[in-house]
This record gives sequence, structure tokens and C-alpha cells, in this order.
Amino acid sequence: MEAVRSNGTKYDCLLFDMDDTLYPLSLGINLACRRNIEEYMLHQLHIEEIEVPRMCLDLYKEYGTTMAGLKALGYEFDNDEFHAYVHGRLPYELLKPDPVLRNLLLSMPQQKIIFTNADRAHVAQVLSGLGLEDCFHGVICFETLNPPSEPVNCINRMDEKLPRSDIETKKNKDLSLKTQILCKPSVEAMEAAIRIANVDPKKTIFFDDSVRNIASGKAAGLHTVIVGRSTLVPGADYALNSIHNIREALPEIWEDEGEHLEQIIQPPAVETVVQA
Repeated sequence: MEAVRSNGTKYDCLLFDMDDTLYPLSLGINLACRRNIEEYMLHQLHIEEIEVPRMCLDLYKEYGTTMAGLKALGYEFDNDEFHAYVHGRLPYELLKPDPVLRNLLLSMPQQKIIFTNADRAHVAQVLSGLGLEDCFHGVICFETLNPPSEPVNCINRMDEKLPRSDIETKKNKDLSLKTQILCKPSVEAMEAAIRIANVDPKKTIFFDDSVRNIASGKAAGLHTVIVGRSTLVPGADYALNSIHNIREALPEIWEDEGEHLEQIIQPPAVETVVQA
């Protein structure tokens, strides 16, 4: 991704999470997504109904997304089919154009990039629903972090010298690595996004509603803003109850100079949990 440098401002790039960051959790998209995931686990993976809710939440907590957890446990399914099932039936009609946010984004001189665990089709639907399709310079999503790879069906010449048991062990290890999903909140995903965006983390602000993602973003060297809360969390430099409060909290996005002032905006909000 080609870097776009701002002129005279403190920051060069703004990384935005999407779901429950660019629109509020109260809209209900998150709840609908979780229900779809549970239905997929029940009807497509044939997991015991009584186990599904607990397993869904536990995998999200341990692996960052339920999908990543299912893959890590060895469940085999097509990534595109999963996303089509989980996101394809969401009530996108709940999303309405947000002219206030649109004007804010378009007024920012920095490069603006979506950074989400969701798939490309979901990103397109959400940005279209919010009327923000042309407000970002790029998107880092599931397909960006997890590009299709060649199947492991060959043995290189170096492997030919290994005993058959060692060859099988190596092949199984390679297959295991290929089923792993790279996603937030892992620091590796943060670092990958920084490389893909080709930005300096010291001149980049990361906006997200997840406490875990904010902590990882800070560990990767990013400036961080927790969205949907009025109080700071570990690793957060700023707290915004709403994404609409950016100008009040971070005037340095638009200004050449200014002290870094910690801003706490509006009353408390409930923590967002995104499990897709």
C-alpha cells in the first residue's frame, strides 16, 4: 500500500477499526453477527447446541475471533462460505448514512485506512450503508492478512533427505500453520498492518472499540484511541464515547502544533465485543 504523507501535521496515518467503531454497538449488528456465528457452529459444524454459546465466547476470548478459534481446533470449513453465512445475512438496512462522520473524515489531511478482522464484502456493505465508501485510502481486512496460499502437497529437495516420519511431521506442521488465522488482537496482526500500510507507527493513530486491540496496538508502537468509552483503558492515549468526538479530543489531527492533551469525552459506554 502506497504511503500518503500529510503536510504539516503531527500524524501521517489514521487506522480505523470498523464495526462498533464507525457506528455504535447499540445498532444491533454485533448481536446479529453473534447469532449467525452460533447458527453456523450448530448447523454447519454440528457442534452440540448446549456447547455453542460458551464455546463461541471462549474461542473469541482466546483467539481474537471465533472463526480463528474454530480453525485452531481443527474444524475445516471454507473461509468465504463462513463469511457469507455470518455476514451475508446481517441487517445492513440498520446502517444509515452518517454525514457528520463523513465530513470529519474528508476534512482530515492524513491517509485513512480501515483495519478490521472482517472480510472484504462486509467492509463494502458497511461503508456503503454509512455513506463512507470514498472516505478511506485503503482497507486491511481478513483477506489482506490471510491471503490464499498454495496447498502443501509437495516435498522440497531438502526434505527428501529426511526420514519419512520427519517428513510427515514437517508436513503436518506446515498444514497447521496454514490453518492459523492472523487477526487482531495479536501483536503480529498489528505489525502486519503497519507493514502493509507502509506507515511509521509513531506517526499513526489507531482507533478501536476493543480493549485488547488497543493494548496490542500500543505494544506495536501506535498511538491509540479507545472508542465507545469515556475512560482510558490500558494502552489507550485517548478515550472517545463516540467517533464523532474526534475533533474535540484530537485537534492535532488538523493542527500543525499543540500540546498532547488527554481528552475524556461524554459519559461511560458499554465495552464492545466483536466475535466475527
